Amino acid sequence: MSDKNLTWQQLANMIDHTNLKQYVPNEAFVKLCDEAKQYNFKTVAINCATTEICYGQLKDSPVLVDSAVGFPLGQSTLETKVFETEDAIRKGAGEIDYVANLVELKNKNYDYIRREMDGIVKMCRKYQVTSKVIFENCYLTEEEIVKMAEIALEIGIDFIKTSTGFGEYGAKAEHVRLMKSVVGDRLKVKAAGGIRDVQTALAMIDAGASRIGTSSGIRIVEDYKKMTEE
Repeated sequence: MSDKNLTWQQLANMIDHTNLKQYVPNEAFVKLCDEAKQYNFKTVAINCATTEICYGQLKDSPVLVDSAVGFPLGQSTLETKVFETEDAIRKGAGEIDYVANLVELKNKNYDYIRREMDGIVKMCRKYQVTSKVIFENCYLTEEEIVKMAEIALEIGIDFIKTSTGFGEYGAKAEHVRLMKSVVGDRLKVKAAGGIRDVQTALAMIDAGASRIGTSSGIRIVEDYKKMTEE
């Protein structure tokens, strides 16, 4: 979708409204959910431990709970990630973002990467839940990004995602373009990490992102309203 014909409501519905901090009280998640309902963001993106709290706030709205699995390092076992995925879904998650095991990617153990992704995708499909894999591009070569995208295409996950937001840097438009060049329209790309203003969000969309993960969603939407009303 071109920036030129994107309404603010459409932009808002491309945003995963994010709070992945580990040191905030439950009231912060109630606020997050209230904001998501007000702006009709696509999801609230949270750690698994707060899935039930957020689902309780959102169950009567179109906003989904997006739970992070194996977050932020991706270094739990395949079996643990699959269990965590099902546990989050049973507690109300409508989308899952899981962090890939980059140690096994660096080891060129592509069979492990396939099995991990396949296990999580199958669990998500069982419950008709959207699945996303986080690459953490700041630690990857271009060749590794391409390989991960090729495996994702083979397995048929719903989204490939740039970053956790906890790495050395977050989303880059050139990485979104690279990811999109591999998967085309067969998979979607989520850009996340360091997206704090409307210009950056639109650059990611222009590069091929269909979803934006950010804790600055309100600022982005309000600034976009002003841009499009001028």
